[in-house]
Amino acid sequence: MIIVVSKSQKTVHMVPQENLIVEIPENRLKFFGGTGKMLLPSPATVAALIEKIPEHKLITTSLLCKELTQRFNVRGTCPVTTQKALQEIAHNAANKCPYWRVINASGGLIARFPGGVGGQAALLRKEGFAIDTKQKVPKVKGFSESLASFD
Repeated sequence: MIIVVSKSQKTVHMVPQENLIVEIPENRLKFFGGTGKMLLPSPATVAALIEKIPEHKLITTSLLCKELTQRFNVRGTCPVTTQKALQEIAHNAANKCPYWRVINASGGLIARFPGGVGGQAALLRKEGFAIDTKQKVPKVKGFSESLASFD
């Protein structure tokens, strides 16, 4: 397990190196809609799913969690752990996983990726995506038409 310390929030987040299925904590019952199990995905599992996204396609962080939830047959997937796994993937220079194809649910770029939103925008532009930089958070134009499907 890798421990990630967030200086700005003064919190410690665990990034499991193996998938963990745990009971949904009481303080997260409302978020997940009730009791049951939730997945804390490993970076390897998140990377394997991202690697299935073809060039010129995208996935949102929420769709990534939804797909993991279905694959592991649990009530939900922890979005914080998924984000931390995604950060670990993005910041591992040896990893060739196309992390830049993951965007926020609104189409927004992810500032915590290497190079910030500018770095992600440059990689997405190489794949032919247009980026709207007029917003506070740059977004992929018409992103919904480019969302990947795992069916």
